[in-house]
Amino acid sequence: MGRLSLLLALLVGEGLTFQAPTFLNARPSIRSKVDLVDDSAAGHDLDQQLRRDDAVDVDSATRRRLVLSLIASSSLAPLVGNAVTLSSSSNTIAAATAAAAAATQYDDKTYTVIKPPLDKREYLTYTMPNGLNVLLVSDPASTTAACAMNVHVGATSDPAEVRGLAHFCEHMLFLGTELYPDEDSFSKFLSANGGTNNAFTDSEKTVYYYEVDGSIDKRFSESLLRFGSFFSGPLFTESATGRELNAIDSENSKNLQNDIFRLYQLEKSRVNSDHPFSKFFTGNKQTLLEDTKRQGINLRQELVNFYEKYYSANQMSLAVVAPQKISELKKYIADGFGSIPNRNVVAPENAWAYSVPPYKEGSSLIPAEKSIVEIVPIQDLRQVTVTWPVVFASKEERDEFRLNKPDNFVASLLGHEGVGSILSYLKGRGWANSLGADSNANLSDMVTFEVTVELTNKGLAKIDEIVSSIFSYIQMLKDSPIPDYVFDENLQLDELQWRYTTKGKSGPYAESLAISMQEYPTGLAVAGPRRLALRETRSSLINDGKPRMSFASNEQRDIIKDASKNLINKLTVDDSFLTVFSKSFEGKTKQKEKWYSTEYNVRPISSSTLLSWRNCASAASLGLAYPRPNVFIPSEQGLRVKNQPRQGDERARSFQEKIKPIPPPSIIRDDGDEGRWTVYFKQDDRFGKPKAFLIFQLMTDEVYSSPLKAVLATLYQQSAADKLNEYTYDANLADMSYDLQVLPRGVRLTFGGYNEKLGDFASYVSTKLARDFEDVLPRDEDEFERYKDNLQRALSAFKVQQPYAHAIAYASIVSIFDYACRMRALQDLTDTLIKNLQTQLPRNFKYTNEELTGAVKEATLAKLVEYVKTLWSSGKGEALIQGNFDRSEALDIVNTIDKTISFETSTRDRYPARLRALPLPASKSDESPTTLKISEPNPANDNAASHITLQSLGTSEKDHVLAELLSSVIEEPFFDDLRTKQQLGYIVSSGVRAVDQSRTLSVIVQSNVAPAEKLTASMVAFLDSVEEKLLKPLTAVDIELFVKGLVDSRLEPDKQLATEVTRNWSEIASGRFQYDRLKAEVAALLAIKKQDILDFWAKIYKEERRMLISEVIPRKGPSSKEPALSSGYESGKPDTILGINDIKKLRINGERSLSA
Repeated sequence: MGRLSLLLALLVGEGLTFQAPTFLNARPSIRSKVDLVDDSAAGHDLDQQLRRDDAVDVDSATRRRLVLSLIASSSLAPLVGNAVTLSSSSNTIAAATAAAAAATQYDDKTYTVIKPPLDKREYLTYTMPNGLNVLLVSDPASTTAACAMNVHVGATSDPAEVRGLAHFCEHMLFLGTELYPDEDSFSKFLSANGGTNNAFTDSEKTVYYYEVDGSIDKRFSESLLRFGSFFSGPLFTESATGRELNAIDSENSKNLQNDIFRLYQLEKSRVNSDHPFSKFFTGNKQTLLEDTKRQGINLRQELVNFYEKYYSANQMSLAVVAPQKISELKKYIADGFGSIPNRNVVAPENAWAYSVPPYKEGSSLIPAEKSIVEIVPIQDLRQVTVTWPVVFASKEERDEFRLNKPDNFVASLLGHEGVGSILSYLKGRGWANSLGADSNANLSDMVTFEVTVELTNKGLAKIDEIVSSIFSYIQMLKDSPIPDYVFDENLQLDELQWRYTTKGKSGPYAESLAISMQEYPTGLAVAGPRRLALRETRSSLINDGKPRMSFASNEQRDIIKDASKNLINKLTVDDSFLTVFSKSFEGKTKQKEKWYSTEYNVRPISSSTLLSWRNCASAASLGLAYPRPNVFIPSEQGLRVKNQPRQGDERARSFQEKIKPIPPPSIIRDDGDEGRWTVYFKQDDRFGKPKAFLIFQLMTDEVYSSPLKAVLATLYQQSAADKLNEYTYDANLADMSYDLQVLPRGVRLTFGGYNEKLGDFASYVSTKLARDFEDVLPRDEDEFERYKDNLQRALSAFKVQQPYAHAIAYASIVSIFDYACRMRALQDLTDTLIKNLQTQLPRNFKYTNEELTGAVKEATLAKLVEYVKTLWSSGKGEALIQGNFDRSEALDIVNTIDKTISFETSTRDRYPARLRALPLPASKSDESPTTLKISEPNPANDNAASHITLQSLGTSEKDHVLAELLSSVIEEPFFDDLRTKQQLGYIVSSGVRAVDQSRTLSVIVQSNVAPAEKLTASMVAFLDSVEEKLLKPLTAVDIELFVKGLVDSRLEPDKQLATEVTRNWSEIASGRFQYDRLKAEVAALLAIKKQDILDFWAKIYKEERRMLISEVIPRKGPSSKEPALSSGYESGKPDTILGINDIKKLRINGERSLSA
């Protein structure tokens, strides 16, 4: 997987990434669209396939970084120490007002921002009088606005005696300011204006950001005033400081069973103990409360000191993306941020960077160079990582590394997956499943470069040989000149992304800009992290956004070649160190890490092994070679757009324009109900890109009709992906991809990317999958067992997920999922396993973890071959062709695929049934609802969780939008009550989801301080109070604001082709064909009255209550007695308290109710 860390791909239980953080948010956003679970099953995958199409939001170079927190605004907060006041340098309200007025006089010096060719927004960057660097982006076509502040201080600046202080400070800024003293003031404001917010603490930065409705100038400008007061006058109240310690401790508790955090801390333990990167960053009650008390430290005063020492305007960067004009935004920024004090502080890293060596022999807790650490993981991971420190001698050297990005080029070679690659060699020996290369530990004075190999069982015993092959390839890089076309192609591919980059979501974009403003020269905030070869010559930078299909000169290429050579020369045997993950070390370790209790061994790499690596075999003798030229890169002629958009997206649209339906796809081939194909087509006339999607689904029954068939489907998908990888890898680099899924209703193939070679690509892949399928099946029993091992380990991963994930799984509410078994990769596999425990899906659409585990044991290579023979044999075809094709081209592609698959048509009675939601058991408001009590599968996790689901079976748009509106009303008060006030846990969340035409409103809490029963009681008490405390007090203005947020999100223009394709396929595959669904929901929203909300709540909570409580009870920690496996319900005894063994009976009863 090239430049992707394998650990991230394998850690299927957590949703953490390292460029755009995706923890389960403590406060979920107000959803613009309900997450649909229906027969479409395409949406999430299409978005994933074309995620690079939205490259403005994601750096082109995937970077791995630890995100210590992703809190959502005001959640935080009896206390520690004596009363302490901010020093005289703090801002009073009067001073803030005066400073804001003075700041209206701007520095006249502004800078040109290099932006992508298709980006029509207006940019302006400048420095305010107080030293704050600002980047404004005016986007009149958008209805949302976003703001991000990057404070140039992070966890490396924690005082040695108060570990986790930077992270704690981040939490505290949300809890009241001088201008807005109420702790929940900001979150309430955002909730009422369709907004969301978050923050995270990194090693050297702390980033705060939010999104909000930007269409009302007054409300948006007020949001900036509120946000700006975080940085000019935070309160750090005593009560909030004491309470927020619980949130920090709960956050740390949920991470204790997370392999990412555990590995990260061990990595830092190999760093020089005098270097600040070696610290424990998150913090907990021990470091922030107990240790400070023992040392006589006043924690609140430490917070104040930290804020006053580092939170200075001259060390901050602000990015704003909004629909207002630049001139208006400048005034808003002056009012909101002009009062931030400029303390004229120097960059925090000046205290240690380039003077304290990151790695120093004998000065770390765990040795680094020439040593190996063997770690027992929580999940069944099996991998080896080779790491090299890349240490910079000066800031200038660090800056040059960012500008030249040699790690991108070197990683593209070491991480390649085609013929002649390291991975190809290792797979041929049966030692590896996948491989990744990338840089890590991104600090001012160093990065680390890593190659990670995900191992087979055989590979675990061959680590020395595997590492030797890596050094063989590195030696080839040193001895044999890298061909120029390698550099040229990297540039071409990168510039293609730049050339067709379009707008993404405002929030992530503002965040990325605020970060890059401090990493790249002025004017390169957009281009810096998204383009290669930022130097035009050795003395000048690039100065425009025109896409390049080649280097501007030999000098420019030589700059990159020299930088790459310098990096390659650092990848030596003597500077390397190894990390190995495997369950095989369990019971054999002698050491335990302090903060996460990770069991590990450390030992020196033997002299003989080091010598063998220095004298490794030649690359040629192992069949290693440079990548072949990439034939999938589109030609200039192939980039021609057939139908240019009628208008750009740079202007503001009227409501009438927004509400106007988007023309749907048309049927261009209809062979009848029992004919071969129904083909839908739409030529793109909105996005102006030379890209397209091809979706083919063969509807057929029996392919998923038993646990064994579900397992065989997964093994087929795994094997096919593996066998096709050497062919498809170059296509993927050139932004063409495919996806194979075996679903309960048949088989689906999806292709996407540049259209010039997409038809040929689809033809080759479909031929291999459907006609020459033996080419993509395991070649022997050993290879088959390798795929089975992957599947078994993925199934076992379910047990070590977080308790909240288990509660969600058992209750049938999962974030962004479909009914399909999407187990093409380990993460998708585990997502599916969660779904397989859902109580609202019919049994033929799911299988339990236990059923699948048993079926894996039954699976044989012979059974797999027989299964695949019948997979494509008969059915009914549905297809959607959308993008830069004309009608005749679309029909030709379908004809080609039709001949390739060559299936027999089925009669209508053989078509598989569509998904329907199972009704939850009904109960009266004075009766106990159905409750599942389940023991936490992971005995080492001491967190409890409880999840409550309220189901609405209404099918009208009005019913659907009322569920969303209720979710919007409940979200902030629920979070404020159970987390901020009651401090029950770090994870406190609410939201709405859909299964077919039903909607479910859900709330969830995970806690390390309260048992599941208490969590349930607190949530029920909150729900009991909703009508009196939240709904009856609603004013007409309140309702209008909530409605406006939901309406605006639906009317926000699509930003990429994948979004429209996803929506269209959802309507086709589900059989609804309601292409204007969002517009119909807008109409329903605009008609909502207060009485409608009250009536709907009374219906789902009192009159027709279908409520399910799912409690996960830990085996240690906040627990009650061990729950029974069954209450007798399975054998027919009626009961409302159920065990895990009663789920099957509960579903059977639901199916009977459905068919009654």
